[in-house]
Amino acid sequence: MIAYDYPLLGMFWTMMIFFFWIAWIMIVFRTVFDIFRSKDLGGIGKAAWLLFVIIVPWLGVLVYLIARGNGMVTRDLEAQQAQQDAAAAYIRQAVGTGGGTADELVKLADLRDRGVISGDEFAAQKAKLLA
Repeated sequence: MIAYDYPLLGMFWTMMIFFFWIAWIMIVFRTVFDIFRSKDLGGIGKAAWLLFVIIVPWLGVLVYLIARGNGMVTRDLEAQQAQQDAAAAYIRQAVGTGGGTADELVKLADLRDRGVISGDEFAAQKAKLLA
């Protein structure tokens, strides 16, 4: 009844309950996603964990976090590492370490500087590359 005597306290409790509700929803979704992404569980194991989490949510999530919490961290780190490796491979490919236009222009400029090709040939090849 104190919260109703002090509206600010009522608002505080409402916000705290809302915060915990959102946090709970996030934990449940994270647990369900981890169940499906786990490679060391078979179909029966995934179904059993999922039913446990759905039928008895508080106990199911708590038991899952205690029993398989370390595995969740490992799977998260593996996923982050795979994503980082994919991004690095994309960046290397986009930069053109495999002979892109910029590499070809550098090679042509080097040939021109060494006198192997003339300035006109360089300009023609450059226009061809950039076209």
